[in-house]
Amino acid sequence: MKQLKYMLPESEIPRQWYNLAPDLPSPLQPPLGPDGQPIKPEMLSPIFPMGLIEQEMSPHRWVDIPDEILEILCRWRPTPLRRAIALEKALDTPARIYYKDESVSPAGSHKPNTAVAQAWYNKQEGIKRLTTETGAGQWGSALAYSCQLLGLECKVFMVRISFEQKPFRRIMMQTWGANCVPSPSEETHAGRTILEKMPDTPGSLGIAISEAVEQAAMDSTGKTKYSLGSVLNHVLMHQTVIGLEAKKQLALASEKTPDIVIGCAGGGSNFAGLAFPFVLDKINGAEIEIIPTEPTACPTMTRGPFCYDFGDTAETTPLMPMHSLGHTFVPPPIHAGGLRYHGIAPLISQGIVEGLLRPKAYDQITCYNAAVQWARTEGVICAPETSHAIAGAVDQAIQAREEGKEKVILMCFSGHGLMDLAGYDKFFAGELSDYSLPPDELKSFLEALQNLPKPPVQKTGRW
Repeated sequence: MKQLKYMLPESEIPRQWYNLAPDLPSPLQPPLGPDGQPIKPEMLSPIFPMGLIEQEMSPHRWVDIPDEILEILCRWRPTPLRRAIALEKALDTPARIYYKDESVSPAGSHKPNTAVAQAWYNKQEGIKRLTTETGAGQWGSALAYSCQLLGLECKVFMVRISFEQKPFRRIMMQTWGANCVPSPSEETHAGRTILEKMPDTPGSLGIAISEAVEQAAMDSTGKTKYSLGSVLNHVLMHQTVIGLEAKKQLALASEKTPDIVIGCAGGGSNFAGLAFPFVLDKINGAEIEIIPTEPTACPTMTRGPFCYDFGDTAETTPLMPMHSLGHTFVPPPIHAGGLRYHGIAPLISQGIVEGLLRPKAYDQITCYNAAVQWARTEGVICAPETSHAIAGAVDQAIQAREEGKEKVILMCFSGHGLMDLAGYDKFFAGELSDYSLPPDELKSFLEALQNLPKPPVQKTGRW
């Protein structure tokens, strides 16, 4: 019998997070303040605790994980590495497909890996309340869970279309004690302004971020901070427990470095968590194809320019060096709500500029077909976001079959889809359609970037 899963004991959980920033062949451009100058740590203190600000700007490759955080992570970590043998057979491929199963966390996704850490660092500095945004509800659920464990209040602004499409995630947040409201809302100046202009807007992550940041910054007591589930360096670093565990588990499977690493990417957290430890291997000479996947409806990495842009619609965040569709971008209401962000993590953007990463976009119907094939072979129903990684893995497995090559494909199974069955229902009813962002619409959104600084495009040309 072929082995289907590879487990690590709790004693093998990573004791340090990996920070890619100091290993980048070309340096990461700094975030900029309103004056166009690089921001200083104290400029972030109104919305983040100093412990996380230090991690965001850390020059160190390895950062120790506090024991108290490890004790909580051990409730579900290390997560299994599984082999998708049934899918391999269905595809008649010589490729070996492995997936890191992050769906086993209490919230059903990879998101608690950083939510627990962020809640803990805020707790250490006396913070009482966290605000955040969420798209599909994966991040909001994870932060609600983490705040409940650590005794913090949690306020979640959920993108309106997802609030309507995914009521069970809202109920999860409420069960863990969080207050969840649809965004844009009447509770903030940013929300009211958007509703005056676009009363029927489906919302966006950029708008929800504006609302969450505003509520944190406006608390005169200083006891409220903002928490972000993706994009920023410290968030991606917290997720590297995924890839660090996967390396040990591949060794248990008698595999060397994988040939292909794949993860879906909205802001970039689960992809980076799996891929960054392998990006280090690629920097040091390993031949690995590393592929972040995204929707054609929100083609940030594949069609967005590398630029400085705001992380939110109301322009309250620092300017970040990233591939972006423009901070005014409002995506169509596809079901992969976690992949509808207008930008991508700066570390991932620099990896794309350098040629270390090769992004690919997939249509919604292609992804649902891949998700259904996965469910009917591997037995697990995936989140709509995760289906983009599965579509990428299927692509690569078919290519391996056509080339007649054995390849090792490693994928991040970022979350289950048991709260997303309404999307599957619409798919089976033929009510979903593909959507590719029209060039004219993209051009109109990119107009918001015209007067912003332009980052230098720095790369070594090695890849």
